[in-house]
Amino acid sequence: MPQQVKGVVARSKGAPVTIETIVVPDPGPGEAVVKIQACGVCHTDLHYREGGINDDFPFLLGHEAAGVVEAVGEGVTNVQAGDFVILNWRAVCGQCRSCLRGRPWYCFSTFNATQKMTLEDGTVLSPALGIGAFAEKTLVAAGQCTKVSQDEPATTAGLLGCGVMAGIGAAINTGGVGRGDSVAVFGCGGVGDAAIAGARLAGAHTIIGVDVDDRKLAWAKEFGATHTCNSREQDPVEYIKSVTNGNGADVCIEAVGNPAVYRQAFDARDLAGTVVLVGVPRPDMTIELPFIEVFGRGGQLKSSWYGDCLPSRDFPMLVDLHLQGRLPLDKFVSETIGLDAVEEAFHKMERGEVLRSVVVLDGSGSGGAA
Repeated sequence: MPQQVKGVVARSKGAPVTIETIVVPDPGPGEAVVKIQACGVCHTDLHYREGGINDDFPFLLGHEAAGVVEAVGEGVTNVQAGDFVILNWRAVCGQCRSCLRGRPWYCFSTFNATQKMTLEDGTVLSPALGIGAFAEKTLVAAGQCTKVSQDEPATTAGLLGCGVMAGIGAAINTGGVGRGDSVAVFGCGGVGDAAIAGARLAGAHTIIGVDVDDRKLAWAKEFGATHTCNSREQDPVEYIKSVTNGNGADVCIEAVGNPAVYRQAFDARDLAGTVVLVGVPRPDMTIELPFIEVFGRGGQLKSSWYGDCLPSRDFPMLVDLHLQGRLPLDKFVSETIGLDAVEEAFHKMERGEVLRSVVVLDGSGSGGAA
């Protein structure tokens, strides 16, 4: 029988979110119902509320989540009831040309649940990134569930479902940061600090955090930045060159999504260096680069979508690294809140007061503790 649960809904563009009764169907073939334990408040959810993704209102917000599988539909073999899982928005198909070439992180045909969740009156909801996890329970495609150790707290596990994975992956998977490299990260919010943590994990020697907010630069140091630069006060390109023997960084990661900042990252890279764009630009933004510099400096200009991750490979590995004390996921959690505090969490995020507010739904936030 369909279940009724509470969830956070954006009914119209720019309007404050509301808590509504959500109707969650029983899982059909290839689907799973997940009892959500914790879900991070991500900028993407705010973009949905502001109409910056599309206009398919109303939206059931939330996507950076972990919880316990309650039930699965016909044909599901990768998870079962009782499994503690992180949800992802890139359930790979296994059949497209990218998957068949052994590059599933570039899958062209990712999928979500077929059935729709609704409001009580039957209004169809659009779940954020195909997940909709600011809710007590949600319906997803089973491929969106990745089983991880139940020893991991849900409050930190869920962060791997989006922002933290995007940043770590931008450094390790897309940027290919290696031992002894120099790395500059532009934008030291949640994604940027995750990129710093990833660069440190990969063995980078020099890690420079760049931001306009001294509070964020202090956070960057906690995640492994060896140097910081307030770009309101000094030229970040010149600063980066000054701490890399005049060369520039091997890998520059742009975690803002701003053409002017991207140009700084482009100019701050070493010869044959790599620029990685993981910040999300607006659709109307454009950029102009000196073509001779694109040619003459060599290297690579790359975009990182979801950190080029493969959830089945990366989520369990990163959870294990956190449990070993090698990846400080807990430092990303600025506060834990209830569903009724999501609107205020958006404002705190806009003011730069938090790295992550995390909604806790089961009262404990501990992995597998339903």
